[in-house]
Amino acid sequence: MSASFREALIGAWELKEYSIPDTVNKGEKYYPLGKDASGFILYTPDGYVSAQMMASGRPVYASGRLHSGTIDEMAQAAKGYMAYSGRYEIDEETKTLTHHMDVSMNPTWLGQAQQRFVKLEGDTITITSSANNAVLVWKRAEDNAKK
Repeated sequence: MSASFREALIGAWELKEYSIPDTVNKGEKYYPLGKDASGFILYTPDGYVSAQMMASGRPVYASGRLHSGTIDEMAQAAKGYMAYSGRYEIDEETKTLTHHMDVSMNPTWLGQAQQRFVKLEGDTITITSSANNAVLVWKRAEDNAKK
């Protein structure tokens, strides 16, 4: 018996690529957080999603403290980071998701519900966002419980 779309999606996924197709120069890609961005997306069995992505090489705050960066340091840190969490819904028939942005680093997304289109192939999922045509490729993360 094969797993449902929801069952196959549950777990932790590691970011492999985050790009936005360039509609002007067909075939080109824009990498909002760089080609070497990293991150995770988690889908819990009880219906919650958490997505965290960051650019590599973000400078640390000179103060070394958590909330004590300069305005410029904090702006650079925010520019290189994307995060949101909330509820998710699945349409098993169309293989689409709706992410509810209950919390978000970007205040513009707070309270939004955004549709995602998902292609699941083995241990890789490709998620396309209807919000900005972003394409995110994720590989199932290593099971740390087995270590």
